[in-house]
Amino acid sequence: MSLRRLHLLDFRSFAEATFEPDPAGTTVLTGPNGTGKTTILEAVAYLGTQRSFRGAPREAMVRTGCERAVVRAELDRDGSPVLVEAEVAATGRSRAQVNRQPVRARRDLAEAVPVTVFSPDDLGVVQGGPARRRDLLDDALRLLDPGAAAVADEVERVLRQRSALLRQAGGRLSPEIADTLEVWDERLGTAGTALAEARQALCAALAPYADTSYAALAAGGEPPGGGHPAVALSYRRSWEGALADALVAGRRDDVRRGATSTGPHRDDLVLSIAGRDARLQASQGEQRCLALALRLGVHRLVTARAGTPPILLLDDVFSELDPDRSLALVGELPGGQALLTTAMPVPDGVSVASTVDVRRLLGAGR
Repeated sequence: MSLRRLHLLDFRSFAEATFEPDPAGTTVLTGPNGTGKTTILEAVAYLGTQRSFRGAPREAMVRTGCERAVVRAELDRDGSPVLVEAEVAATGRSRAQVNRQPVRARRDLAEAVPVTVFSPDDLGVVQGGPARRRDLLDDALRLLDPGAAAVADEVERVLRQRSALLRQAGGRLSPEIADTLEVWDERLGTAGTALAEARQALCAALAPYADTSYAALAAGGEPPGGGHPAVALSYRRSWEGALADALVAGRRDDVRRGATSTGPHRDDLVLSIAGRDARLQASQGEQRCLALALRLGVHRLVTARAGTPPILLLDDVFSELDPDRSLALVGELPGGQALLTTAMPVPDGVSVASTVDVRRLLGAGR
């Protein structure tokens, strides 16, 4: 899969812009800070994930004074054209379609626009709360396993419905509320357990890739030594026993709080380096290497299973790395289409196919 053309309408600072990257190599986006380099990458990533990798709400992606933004991408899949369009609404419901057909699930977009994103904010995957780590796993599942992706979408739907019912209950567990909760709890018990199992299996598959990449980055590109793996990934569930039983046991508390307190949306990915808790006991340098290693691990695992790499989005990642680690990162990346923003000279080892000054994109589609 390769991106051939991207068109933006009222997306952040762009009233209108058209971008045509190199279809197979690395396109470098240049320009002063604040001109929209990261915005281009954010738009591509939004098409594949339906969210901002910068953690911004959807209304922030709509140009000031506008009601909606439009992102349109023309891609090539093994010689066949693919058109992906997304309407980002400042208020109300956003929509997306692939080849003019409405998208019903996020997994459809992940298949149409497979992306891997590296950004300075990735440090939050290690340092921050569990949600960032769950997103890392679920984004990878949507690229790797259509069945697991469907389960993740089902869990999101059920949690929305169950949460709405809990808010409707107003703190009181009436017979009617209890009967309806039975239905949602059965569905959440089945889908939530399947999602936790898929995430756990992914951790086992991802761990050796992340460990190899961490060793290369931490050593500044030196070949990793033998011995016990430096990096370990462990999936921690928020419940014991059967999820359906845990939901029943916590039902009264959930009604009182108006929120679902148990399930895969409360689970965590525990990261360790040489047996130490990476979040609490690792240095910031170690945490940064680990964050990059996790992204690299996902990218390499998807590449190995799919046979082709996802579209690689590199947002100013080299600014936080010394030359040796920059070189190590470049050496760990599989070939394929990449979009790179940087405020520094491009590191040695990066073969640049095209360079685009973002300021020239403004109004290019008019």
